[in-house]
Amino acid sequence: MVSKGKPARTDAVIIGAGASGAAAAKVLCEAGVKVVALERGPWRRKESFGGDELANINRYNLWPDPLLNPRTWRETAADKARVDLFCPVPQMVGGGTVHWQGWLPRFTPNDFRMRTVAGDLPGASLADWPITYDELEPYYQKVEWAFGVSGEAGANRFEGPRSGGYPCPPMPMSRYAQKFHEGCAALGWNAFPTPQAALSRPFAGRKATVVSAFAQQHGDPTGTRSSALNVFVPDAVATGNYELRPDSYVRELVLDGTGKIRSAVYEDADGAVFEQEADLFILACGAVETARLMLLSRSGRFPNGLANGSDLVGRNVTFHEYSAAVGTYTDPVYAWAGGGYVSASTFEHYEHDETRGFISGGHIAVAGVGIPLPINWRLPGAPAWGAEAKRIDREQFSHSLAVAMVLHDMPQHDNRIDLDEEVTDAWGLPVARVTLKAHENDLKQGRYLIDRGADILEASGATSVTKVYADRVTGNCSHQHGTARMGDDPDTSVLDRWCRAHEVENLYAVDGSPFPTGTGANPTLTIMANAWRVADRIVAQRGYSNV
Repeated sequence: MVSKGKPARTDAVIIGAGASGAAAAKVLCEAGVKVVALERGPWRRKESFGGDELANINRYNLWPDPLLNPRTWRETAADKARVDLFCPVPQMVGGGTVHWQGWLPRFTPNDFRMRTVAGDLPGASLADWPITYDELEPYYQKVEWAFGVSGEAGANRFEGPRSGGYPCPPMPMSRYAQKFHEGCAALGWNAFPTPQAALSRPFAGRKATVVSAFAQQHGDPTGTRSSALNVFVPDAVATGNYELRPDSYVRELVLDGTGKIRSAVYEDADGAVFEQEADLFILACGAVETARLMLLSRSGRFPNGLANGSDLVGRNVTFHEYSAAVGTYTDPVYAWAGGGYVSASTFEHYEHDETRGFISGGHIAVAGVGIPLPINWRLPGAPAWGAEAKRIDREQFSHSLAVAMVLHDMPQHDNRIDLDEEVTDAWGLPVARVTLKAHENDLKQGRYLIDRGADILEASGATSVTKVYADRVTGNCSHQHGTARMGDDPDTSVLDRWCRAHEVENLYAVDGSPFPTGTGANPTLTIMANAWRVADRIVAQRGYSNV
């Protein structure tokens, strides 16, 4: 490594240019704040995306390369960790929103007070959020209108109060979403069009979204799907206040003599090392990598990691497990056609109900089973190759759909992210080690939600139903939360209610790491809304003006 010195000092450094980092950048830059964004991955344009399933899904085109960016996992601290690509998130400008399905449900009011609603859960570290749904609601509205979200206000009868409707009506009904609605109606359950990061009509100078079978896990070559890459980043760039530096790997945050962060030390694509100074620093790396960077930033003041005097950095990590009941039908349902993008949901089993014997619940939704070709698809229990596999592909691929669930993983003190000193990445730094054992509540909840998905399939006329139960949290979903939880008490939290570190006054985190609980719904809308809320607070507190 060759040190290249110090670029000019700036107002703010944001580490990460995904959903949360780009949202915060938009707000800050539009208020006149000079922002340098240090993004570990490349800045890829829409022309570089496409429907190459082997490249995108099997060859890590949009995923961290496990040879360059390994991660390790173990169930308990007594176990030997093994290399495991646990809960990967695309490392590039736009982050996970580059390849997402774009489901954007809001959390419910009770999600912010689950400890109060459900009480204590032995073995878990369940906690209420320091903020309420009502405090976040205006920011939900801001993100939904910035993204042109397609949805139907009031269709989800479990949704909290809204200050306004969605900017676009729901996306067109697909055949497989119709099956889901039919099943829910037969059972007397509420179903609603899943709010989508998509434009069902031209909106704010943008064209309607091109619905493609190549959606989930594929970048969008049309640029019509809403994402941080094509909404928030261009908004920030347009201000002239945003300097985005891709391929910039932050190795350490350095303190000054007063206990504030002085600079971020980063390495560019050529191996040159720079030190970027700023007034404040915002972490937006995802819950796993945010914790890892804090733990890597050791000093005399914080020998166990930045802002980690409480030994809580990395602890209480939660993930979402994705699993499903899979059904087949006599008539074709073409569940691959929307790539999971035109869909339907129910929150009928989302809120806590103590009669079920476990805490909380989860989002249940219909999804395609191919992504979108049979290369990476097979029915549960079917052979992966050979003549029988080909026969099943021909006969069942267009006749199958999945009713999937989002598992609300319970926080536990000993479920954590720390540094694996025995495994290093391509830059020579210790990798993130995931220690995670599912709580019995997770397994009970997962079985219950899969059973309800099977009920929907059967009620909608499926000829066969297979339940795929989860026996552990595997990290198969790119949703991660809780490693720097926010709270009002510095003894039980890392960040305050404004996501500023209790122990370092110019450090913030705005990804999923502040979440005290993971909740049972897709988190990205809430992550972006919270980032907007925090950025608004920074602007107000520090007296920035866009004049």
